[in-house]
Amino acid sequence: MFNMLRMDLRRLFRGRGFRAVLLITTALMLLVSLMTAVVSDPETLEDMGARGAEIDEIDRQMSEEILNMTQLDLAHETLGGGFLLIIVGIGVTLFVNGDFSSGFIKNTCCAQPRRIRYVASKTLTAGVYSGVITLLGVALILLAPYLFGMRPAPSSVSDILQYLFWMWLLHWAFAMMALALVLLTRSATLGIILSLVAGGGLTAVLLGTLSKLLRLPSLEQYLLASVVKGVYAPQSGMIQAGMILACVAAWAVIYGVGSLLAMEKQDI
Repeated sequence: MFNMLRMDLRRLFRGRGFRAVLLITTALMLLVSLMTAVVSDPETLEDMGARGAEIDEIDRQMSEEILNMTQLDLAHETLGGGFLLIIVGIGVTLFVNGDFSSGFIKNTCCAQPRRIRYVASKTLTAGVYSGVITLLGVALILLAPYLFGMRPAPSSVSDILQYLFWMWLLHWAFAMMALALVLLTRSATLGIILSLVAGGGLTAVLLGTLSKLLRLPSLEQYLLASVVKGVYAPQSGMIQAGMILACVAAWAVIYGVGSLLAMEKQDI
């Protein structure tokens, strides 16, 4: 299995697709930081108003709120919406689907008949993939505002490390969802669509609406996108670690078992 993992990691880091994802993530984080800096600058708002733009009291309040945010407040405003979930889901989908589109999966399964080794290798690779993307995204969104003249109040190193760790675990579990979907459907297109839907929170919204209609408990709060959104709150900091670990463990088991069952298909 370790040989397979080493091969997967080599293919990952040497692949143009992975480098493209890193560049896209960097560009979007810088763009978001630039837009935030523009919106939060009172002088810019006044200048826009003088040029005919409609600037009301709500815009000024939003600008003041942004200026009063800490580093983590500002970071989670961007990352809490599931942006990195989508990036991770799409990246893992394309990476794993490459085995099927190229036919490499047949050679792999002939050399390693035990399918659990393949799933374990891809799971660990997904963990590395999600770790790199999460680290890059968090680092950029914490530091980029300073490039554009913003000065958010510094957050403690321990809080930042906690945030990074919990976000990594949640994104890893989401990456396992992408892995399971590819192995089950053998379709990159469907995997990308589902990553967009689930990562963007649409699945949570639909499940929440259904739960209210059927008068069920709020099941949507246990979806990964919802946990990512609530992992940090400005007033209380991190949510309970037990909640995150329970959701990560539960979904990891579900997606891991789903991946193993999908690999038992006889057409490989």
